[in-house]
Order: sequence, then C-alpha cells, then structure tokens
Amino acid sequence: MAVLVSGASIAGLSVAYWLDRFGFDVTVVERAPALRVSGSPIDIRGDALQVASAMGIAEKVHDQRVATSGRNAFTTWVDAHGGPIAVLPNEYAADSPDDIEIARDNLIAILHEAIGPGVEFVYNDSIDTVVDTGGEVEVALSSGRSDRYDHVVGADGIHSTVREAVFGPEHQFRRHLDTYTALVDLPLGSGTSGESITFSTPGKMFCINDYVHRTIGFMAVRTPEVDYDNRDLADQKLVLAALLDGEGGWRSDFLMRSIAETDRLYFDSVSQVHMPQWSQGRVVLIGDAAHAASLFSGRGTSLAMIGAHHLATELAATPSEHAEAFGRYEQLMRPRVVTAQEGVSEARDFLVPATESELRSRNERFAVDAAR
Repeated sequence: MAVLVSGASIAGLSVAYWLDRFGFDVTVVERAPALRVSGSPIDIRGDALQVASAMGIAEKVHDQRVATSGRNAFTTWVDAHGGPIAVLPNEYAADSPDDIEIARDNLIAILHEAIGPGVEFVYNDSIDTVVDTGGEVEVALSSGRSDRYDHVVGADGIHSTVREAVFGPEHQFRRHLDTYTALVDLPLGSGTSGESITFSTPGKMFCINDYVHRTIGFMAVRTPEVDYDNRDLADQKLVLAALLDGEGGWRSDFLMRSIAETDRLYFDSVSQVHMPQWSQGRVVLIGDAAHAASLFSGRGTSLAMIGAHHLATELAATPSEHAEAFGRYEQLMRPRVVTAQEGVSEARDFLVPATESELRSRNERFAVDAAR
C-alpha cells in the first residue's frame, strides 16, 4: 500500500520509519527545502523511550542528550540587574530521572538516518488538494505533481494543511492559550555555559538557554490572539517587537536586537488542537496536527513518537480495514493526549505569570535562599 506522509518533523519521520518497516510504500512531502532543524531541545519521556529502543535509536538518543546544569537547576530566575532570585530544580521539569532532553535537530537527524532507503522524500513542496474517492486518495501538490495513495497521514503540525483540506478551517480546532513564544539562535558563549537564565516581568519572559554547543534565546508574552502572517519573517518580527516593547532589564535588549538581526526565527501562538476525531476516510492525523498539547506540556515529542508507532502497528495489523485501524490508534492515544493537555494552563501560569502578585509568589516559593 502507498502512503503519503505530510511533514518531516518528529511525527512524520517516526511514522515514515514504522510504515516502511511494516512494508508500506512511503513518500514524505515537506514544505521546507530541507529537514527542519530549528527549535529548542525537546523531551523524550516514558513509553516514548521504549519506542526509541524498538527503533534501534535509544543508544544514539542517550549519547546526544543535553547536558544538565552543573548546579542541577532547570532554570535560574534573575532580577533586572542579573542577580539570581530563584532557582527551579530539575526534578520539577521531569517526570522521571530517565527522561531525556535532546536537541531537536539531533533527534531529527537520528530519526532520518534510521529510515530505510526505500522512503522517498519530496522537499520544498506541500499538499494543495486532497480528494478521498473511497478507494484511494488523490493528492495534488503545490508544485503541480499529483498522484494517488491508499492513505494520507497528516503529520504537518499545528497549522496542518492536511487538516485544513480534509477536516475544515484551523479556527475550528485550534485553541489559543493567550501566549506567544519566540526562539532565536544566539552566538555561542552569549549565555552561561550549561545554564538556563530567565528574566521575568508580569506577562513576559526573556530567557537564554546555553547548551554548550548551542545557545538559544527564548521569549514568551501573554496576550490575546493577534493577526499576522505566520510565514512572513518580517511580519513576525514586527508583531513580536510590538508585543515585547518596553521591557528593559537584564539582557532583554540583546535578545530583541538578536530577533531584529536574525534570518531564522521561530514565532508562534501557544495553542492546543482539540478534534472530535483524528481520521476521516483514508486520511488520518498524528502529532500536533491531531492533538497539539503546546510546548508547555513538554510531551509533544513523546506523543508524536508513541502515536506514530501505534498508528503504523494498527494499520499493518488490518491494512484492508483502515477505519478500524485508525479507530484503535485513536483509542490508544486519547487518554495520553487528555493527560498531556490538562495541565498546560497551570504550566503557562507558572512559567509566564500574568500579574505582579503571581510572579512574586512563584519567585518566593523557589527563592535562592530556600533552594539552598
């Protein structure tokens, strides 16, 4: 059976691996001109570690895990002058000591390398139309290429084109969590080696994460949804500058200059995706396209890897009964998704407190003297 996978990030690469391993003819189409390697380090938790082991990549993942802070802190909060005021220990950011934090580009490279040579990758292209005829799916790409497939898997993220084409407009399923985040690469050595340092004001945060071999600036701001073009870098910069304007202190000016000068910025709404069902006919969604929990959950990568394994396993078990296979996949994944999505508002309020009193309460709870 021929399967088209839309998206070559964690979910897409994972499902391509498993489908190929189970004997499907797999094509992966990716909008970007190459594998996407931007983004902050991500977590592999719980059963996703078992999936990595079954894929034969567990050792590589472990070897490339991000080094933790020398003082065993997840982050250190500082005042406007850079003085430490609170410390969050690592155990508050992990479910288990076995959890692995790894750079996104490293995990993507590991997953891509694990995929067999029979999988075709089509870059710099995207799905334009999807027509499910009942017996097959007719797909046209924006490049003009067209073909027929037995199934289409939408693994193309929170702004999924597959979901839009088959299930309806994004606004029906995406829930904005009144927060935006931005990530920008910084010069090596511009942070504190092995540390995550954060300056917070009510409703805003400025953070520099130094992973020794890579330094990333991370910003967040609490605000209702704003209108902008999420594929226009200049428009993203203008909106972000307006949202973060006026917050002098610590190294916020340095971060804002870095945003202005970069040609590679991640900026997006912190949102969740809630759908009544993840499949329709011969089309099925996985990962953030189906059930984004948001980055504040820390479980998106694990859900993508586990979901890819379940989906491919169930489809391989009954390839001629795809509706039943998709139903079993969803039944297995729904409880995990509900759990991942439930605590996100609390995590957002903790990491980006909206008011001065909430900010003060958090800092007092993890005050430097108390942490010692």
